[in-house]
Amino acid sequence: MNPIKKFIEYQIFNRINNFFYPEFYRQKYEYLIPHALFFQYTLPQKFLRINGNVPWPVHFTSEIRNYKKIKKGILCDPGDNPNIYIQANNGIIIGSNVGFGAGTSLISSNHNHNDHSIHDQAPPIIIGNNVFVGTNSVILPGVTIGDNVVIGAGSIVTKDIPSNSIAVGNPCKVIKQKEPYIEDFTKTVFNKKLPEGFNLKF
Repeated sequence: MNPIKKFIEYQIFNRINNFFYPEFYRQKYEYLIPHALFFQYTLPQKFLRINGNVPWPVHFTSEIRNYKKIKKGILCDPGDNPNIYIQANNGIIIGSNVGFGAGTSLISSNHNHNDHSIHDQAPPIIIGNNVFVGTNSVILPGVTIGDNVVIGAGSIVTKDIPSNSIAVGNPCKVIKQKEPYIEDFTKTVFNKKLPEGFNLKF
């Protein structure tokens, strides 16, 4: 990349994106070119106000409801793929390095069966570190997914999934144990300074 283009990318577009997304923490150079992030996410989200209040990038075809009840780590932007639906009425807690495939749904509360105008209370959905949820999967209220887990595409997660496992199906069940996650982020250059005291070994 020539010096002028690099200056525009990382001194202009990167700064603009960081301003609009206070909870966006990703690899500075290996994730998404800053101008692409601006035109594909920042522009429709922050200027056209599609999911405009969410403090991390969300694809314009996705929908985040009750984003203030979502707590998340870094390398994780729930809703950044197309057609994701996230409803966080009862809260959602997501770790670091977590990805959601296109069409995934996270539903933290169901409509009451006897009064559809209200939602039932349930524990929050909890998802650990180093997790990938495959395309068109659904995670239902109160589910806990451990660390280092892969959820296969099209799965319906109705019960807890333990750490270090691969799970798939409707209902989703563990089919095999998963080897340890090996990607090392300790030497990664991030788009901005990480939160104080953050430990990259997750």
